[in-house]
Amino acid sequence: MPRFIYVMDPMCSWCWAFNPSIESLKTIYSQYEWDYLMGGLAPDSDQPMPTDMQQKLQAIWQHIEQQTGTIFNHEFWPKNKPRRSTYPACRAVITAEHLAPGSSAEMINSIQKAYYQDASNPSNKDVLIKLAKQIKLDPVVFEQRLNEPETQIELDAQINQAHTLGAQGFPSLFIENNDEITALSYGYCTTEVLKKRIEEVLAGK
Repeated sequence: MPRFIYVMDPMCSWCWAFNPSIESLKTIYSQYEWDYLMGGLAPDSDQPMPTDMQQKLQAIWQHIEQQTGTIFNHEFWPKNKPRRSTYPACRAVITAEHLAPGSSAEMINSIQKAYYQDASNPSNKDVLIKLAKQIKLDPVVFEQRLNEPETQIELDAQINQAHTLGAQGFPSLFIENNDEITALSYGYCTTEVLKKRIEEVLAGK
């Protein structure tokens, strides 16, 4: 049975733009397995994000809006004290999957909505605990698992696996068919283009 492997980071802005394509493909190819690998865009940090980095990311959001029509809530920047730290959000997805197998996508969607629509900061533990509660996870157990060494070990393993696949950036999408893994995209791609590539792989071309 073919399976898809999606390498992403919940706080990657291009992954937010890519989300509609992923959701469409999951509907079209619902009979196949979907696995998520966390890419770990930025490690843990308590330091405020430098002003030049904030300006760079704001420019990227604006570029993505212009290129894809994806909507961002730019109030995030004046409303929060951003940190360049996406590992907590990645660990939140891993923790959710451990507590409720199959919940990775729901946790990712919750983080992306909080970040890009509601102008909340998923680098903060309290935001992630709130999101876990919203998707019906035990917040106390979630908080305990979120910062366990084993959770970071799992994130490190997923990052290494992503590198082994050749995913140096996010989003990256792969399909495994007949024991062969094929890259469908390194970076943003439309549903139509991806569907054509998938059909070629499934047809053995």
